[in-house]
Amino acid sequence: MTALSASPAAPCRTYDELVARVREGALGPDPRAQRIAVAFTTRQAVRHDGRGTGYRNEVLSLRLHEAVGSCAVEPGELPDSALDDCVGADVARLLDHPLLPVRVAALDAYLMHATPHTPANGARPVPLPAGSSLEKSRVRARAVVELLDLPAGATVLVVGVVNSLLEALRSRGLGYVPCDLKGGVTEWGEPVVADALAAAGRCDGLLVSGMTLGNGSFESLREHALRHGKQMVMFAQTGSAVLPRLLGHGVSAVCAEPYPFFWLDGGPGVVHRYRGSFAGGAR
Repeated sequence: MTALSASPAAPCRTYDELVARVREGALGPDPRAQRIAVAFTTRQAVRHDGRGTGYRNEVLSLRLHEAVGSCAVEPGELPDSALDDCVGADVARLLDHPLLPVRVAALDAYLMHATPHTPANGARPVPLPAGSSLEKSRVRARAVVELLDLPAGATVLVVGVVNSLLEALRSRGLGYVPCDLKGGVTEWGEPVVADALAAAGRCDGLLVSGMTLGNGSFESLREHALRHGKQMVMFAQTGSAVLPRLLGHGVSAVCAEPYPFFWLDGGPGVVHRYRGSFAGGAR
C-alpha cells in the first residue's frame, strides 16, 4: 500500500473509524510492515513541594522508528507479558491485542510516525521552561486551559484530576467539577466524582485527559460534547497523536504532550496545541 497524506486537518468522525483507516493504510504506511522495536513502561510517584497529596503514574510506551506512542495504565495493572507481546510485533497485529492500552499505544506510535507534531500537520508548539516538576506542571496547565473559550463563571468538567489544571481554571474565574475513576478529594478537599458522563450534563465544557482512551470512556464523552455542542479540550500524554485526528467531531482542541513527559526531565520541553472548528464559538 502507498503512504497517503496524513494531516489532522482531515479528521475522522470516531475513534473506531480512525482505527479502521489505519488498518487500511489510508493514513500512512502499511501497518503490517511497521514493527515495534522497543516496549517499555515508565512508573512515577510524585509529591510536589507545598502540596499535601501525591500520586502515581504508569505509562506503556512503544517505539516505532523515531516515534514513541504511549498509553497510561492504572499502576500495577499491566502484566509483564504485555511488553513481550509488543516487541517485534507489527502495528496491525497490536491493533487487535486483547488489552486496550496496548491497542492505544500502538495506534499512537503509528500516528506519531506517520504524522509527527509539526506545524505542517497543524501543531503549534508551546515551550515549557526548565524548572521543577511543579513549575513545569503549572506552565503546561496554563497552555491547556488557554484552549478553553468559556466566559468567567462557566463550569468545566475536569476528567483526570491534575491540581495545576484546577488552579489554572480558578485563575480564569472558571468553576469546575473534578472527576476521576478513583474518586476521593482534591488537594483542597473538594469531592471528586467518579462518573464523568453523569456529571457532564451540569457542565458548560469538558477538559479531558487522554487517559480516557485507555480506560474506554473517551467515546461516550466525545459523543456528549458533540451532541450538546460543548467544547471538549483534551490534554494528552496518552494518545497525543491520536486525538488531533478527532478535531471537529466532539474534540475542539488538543494539548498534545508526547514522550518524554514534563515530569521526567527538569530541562526545557514542549507541548503542541491543536485547535479545531467548534460551532459554539471556540477559536
